[in-house]
Amino acid sequence: MISEEKKLFDSRLNRHRDELKWLYMELYDSDEWYKCLEEGLWRFYKERNAALREMDLEREANPDWYRKNDMLGMMLYVDNFAGNLKGVKEKLPYLEKAGINYVHLMPLLESPKGRSDGGYAVADFRKVQPELGTMEDLAALTEKCHQKGISVCLDFVMNHTSEEHEWARKARQGDKKYQDCYFFFDGFTVPALYEKTVPQVFPTTAPGNFTWLPQCGKYVMTTFYPYQWDLNYRNPMVFQEMMFHFLFLANQGIDILRIDAVPYIWKELGTNCRNLPRVHSIVRMMRMITEIVCPGVLLLGEVVMEPEKVVPYFGTVEKPECHMLYNVTTMATIWHTVASHDVCLLKKQLDTLCALPGDYVFLNYLRCHDDIGWGLDYASLWKERMQAEIPHKKFLNDYFRGCFPGSVSSGELYNDDPVTQDARFCGTTASMCGIEKALAKKDEKMLASAIDLDIMLHAFMLMQSGIPMLYSGDEVAQLNDWSYREEPEKRDDSRYIHRGKFDWEAAKKAEDPDTVQGKVFTRLKVLEEIRRKEAVFEGSAAAWTIQTWEPAVLCMARADGRDKLIGIYNFSPEEKMAWIDEKGSYTDLVTGETGPASGVRMPGYGFRWLKQQL
Repeated sequence: MISEEKKLFDSRLNRHRDELKWLYMELYDSDEWYKCLEEGLWRFYKERNAALREMDLEREANPDWYRKNDMLGMMLYVDNFAGNLKGVKEKLPYLEKAGINYVHLMPLLESPKGRSDGGYAVADFRKVQPELGTMEDLAALTEKCHQKGISVCLDFVMNHTSEEHEWARKARQGDKKYQDCYFFFDGFTVPALYEKTVPQVFPTTAPGNFTWLPQCGKYVMTTFYPYQWDLNYRNPMVFQEMMFHFLFLANQGIDILRIDAVPYIWKELGTNCRNLPRVHSIVRMMRMITEIVCPGVLLLGEVVMEPEKVVPYFGTVEKPECHMLYNVTTMATIWHTVASHDVCLLKKQLDTLCALPGDYVFLNYLRCHDDIGWGLDYASLWKERMQAEIPHKKFLNDYFRGCFPGSVSSGELYNDDPVTQDARFCGTTASMCGIEKALAKKDEKMLASAIDLDIMLHAFMLMQSGIPMLYSGDEVAQLNDWSYREEPEKRDDSRYIHRGKFDWEAAKKAEDPDTVQGKVFTRLKVLEEIRRKEAVFEGSAAAWTIQTWEPAVLCMARADGRDKLIGIYNFSPEEKMAWIDEKGSYTDLVTGETGPASGVRMPGYGFRWLKQQL
């Protein structure tokens, strides 16, 4: 007699079997390997506990659960935030107080010390870093999070493994079976052909895309760092085992699996090895596998490109791929707008985003664990303002280091390349807004302006469609951590300037309105509560921009058929006038004041959320 659980599994499998097998056979042409895949899916489904299966059913019945305006995320490093996984569990009341219901735990799987790339060089996909706890601790944390209505996100690093992964060790010892899991070459003839078309990710800190291994006398492909070996997804063993690792993590209670560096996972000679068609075949299979085994789990794609090039990773209505993607370019453009006091590029990008289907879910953020790469729309910048790429990047980096006249920002360059004259930037939101420098100078006027900028930028982020993400510490205006320069393992990587330990003493002041922490925390809390309350913030609402006829002021609107919301944002420290003329009376959701939305006077770094009932 077939059990109810087998019937449910089979119904899900049958829904996808034809397409899944077709895509699989197109890549691997092996009935034997495909049979093993199906057997593995059933095994992981059986291992999924009752609570997770129940959650799967609830989310299947409510597939838009993650699209609501009550979602608020936070990214954090377990060790920096609370020491270990048990510590995070104890600190959940703080996350609840901050309104967080989506927590992204930065990489925590076993990786070699000093050669981990912040945890993105995974040596064992089924073990937690010992100092952070155990896999049982992770499962206990996710269970507690679910009880509190908090979803948990974890990185799934599928493009590469650490050189200390079991496969890599065996490959280094000469085992051909495991060398075939990577890209091994006897000489440099083929790697040289790849180098002609494949860009370098880190040209200064990790030049080239291959590493020589003297132990076995071969080259191996290493797109990112020499200790991160690219996996060969032409090999069915690689796809199979990585999918099983994926499902193992899902069964620990992970709700969102962030697919790291997803555009890189398929390699073809003669191409740039980015965004190739087979990438989409693999992501599509991942989506179907998820819907078969753990349909309550979401796929978050890390695709670092402009929105119009990112959207293929959503797939189609009939054949969806990722549930969510990062809004990377908007983050960089926001900071460009802060430095230039010119909203034209940001407005153009918003026009592109607003034209996309409403069911596309982006994660919106101001800062994250990584550097800021100035991947802007330079063609438009040249056309609109005659600004060339290299000098403009230099201006941005000078501005945010505080080297440009009038700048109050502080931070560090990352991967400064003297050949290309390119560099990225690192720093916390608060320090980039000028809070660090204002406190150092004990300048109250400068401090008030810096806090206003910080809040205005968060208000703008909160108005975007999708899920707003805070970087841990931003809610209490955490500053740059310059102590990283004193630690040998960190001093060559300036990203650690914004990866400092969470300041729990500062967090105690979060509700004291006389402190910087309190001023930021309480003002953000007001905005977050407004966003949860007002349905016009839901992703299904229509969104568009409005011309203000003032270069430093951006205006966008949202409407859901019942209400209309106009958001106005002044990216200048000086008072400006938003020359809009919207009919009727509006209520400011923050101040409660009522009046027309016509010729709106905007204080320096000020914003308005103006609502009108339709």
